[in-house]
Amino acid sequence: MRSYVVGGAVRDGLLGRPVTDRDHVVVGATPQDMLALGYRPVGKDFPVFLHPDTHEEYALARTERKTAPGYHGFVFHTSPEVTLEEDLVRRDLTINAMARAEDGSIVDPYGGQADLRGRVFRHVSGAFAEDPVRILRLARFAARFPEFRVHASTLALMRAMVAAGEADALVPERVWQELARGLMEERPSRMFAVLRDCGALARILPELDALWERQPPQQDTASAPPAMRVLDHGAALGLPLEVRFAALLQDLDRDPAAGVQLVMAVCQRLKVPNECRDLAQMSARERDGVRNALALPPDGIVGLFERCDAFRKPERFVRMLQACACACAGDSHAGEAARVPDLGQQPGLQNLEQQPRLLRALDAARAVNAGEIAARCADRRERIPAAVHAARVAAVEAALQDVRD
Repeated sequence: MRSYVVGGAVRDGLLGRPVTDRDHVVVGATPQDMLALGYRPVGKDFPVFLHPDTHEEYALARTERKTAPGYHGFVFHTSPEVTLEEDLVRRDLTINAMARAEDGSIVDPYGGQADLRGRVFRHVSGAFAEDPVRILRLARFAARFPEFRVHASTLALMRAMVAAGEADALVPERVWQELARGLMEERPSRMFAVLRDCGALARILPELDALWERQPPQQDTASAPPAMRVLDHGAALGLPLEVRFAALLQDLDRDPAAGVQLVMAVCQRLKVPNECRDLAQMSARERDGVRNALALPPDGIVGLFERCDAFRKPERFVRMLQACACACAGDSHAGEAARVPDLGQQPGLQNLEQQPRLLRALDAARAVNAGEIAARCADRRERIPAAVHAARVAAVEAALQDVRD
């Protein structure tokens, strides 16, 4: 019985990156052997065990056989006779198909170290084509390791998989899972570039794929659309997932109403979590109001706050401003610092010259005591919404007048 550290821990260690999680493969053991040593079984499809002390995962070496389309159609086989090389050959990329023995030596039967040095994503074997999730994983790795390129043979294989309909078998939850992880990587635009290059983007996110066709006449359709630069700007600022997602989808159509419909279609199809869905829809709907906020009158500003539920959820409103600010990353007019109570410093807003006006106005409008106004209108409750709105408009007007004076 021998155990090896495998996969990403070996890869990241060789790259000098931090290693946080370690997966292990055990060769020459049975499930009974693992139980006798105190390991706790957790695997559903094949035997995986948690170490009794470290709680790291130890999987028995296995082979697998494709039996149906998609990524659920596999039959796994484990036995003490399965070799480490047989286990590794089923993995996706050569850089993920290395193992480290207990003495520290590297087992590298498929050239992973050479591909690390060459900065190449290369599939290990034809088994890559049996799991369409690997297209998404490779694209996600491209966002994490932007200096790597996809080997020509692997790109050809991915294109063949898409043409064969394998990408159509992906379930929404898994697509979103991989996309969300890729959005949080160093250069998320690389993920979408790889997906588009192999044809998968048109199958899973046709709304985004269409942006390449909307390039100005002086640019060819191979050039990255502005949404990709916007996304990478959000990543450089370390913005959270919901802001990056909203920034990515903010300009799916030049008409905001049509853009909102496209955002809704994406979110419904991929079963996007509520916080990401709501912010993306609000950002697409209100983008013009935010971008034109310098010209909005006080009543228009309060109307923007009301549509965005900014009085109850000011943090989400700031997230929307961050998404809008990503699109203004090239604007040379950086706005002055502004504050929303208890929100602290918010990255990314320095590129949105409208933000000081909006945040100052929000400060003033939130200071209005709606409870007192409601008490004064207790005999005419139907007047309360209009009275609160009017008081907020007056407060915003006074705050902005103070700035002008």
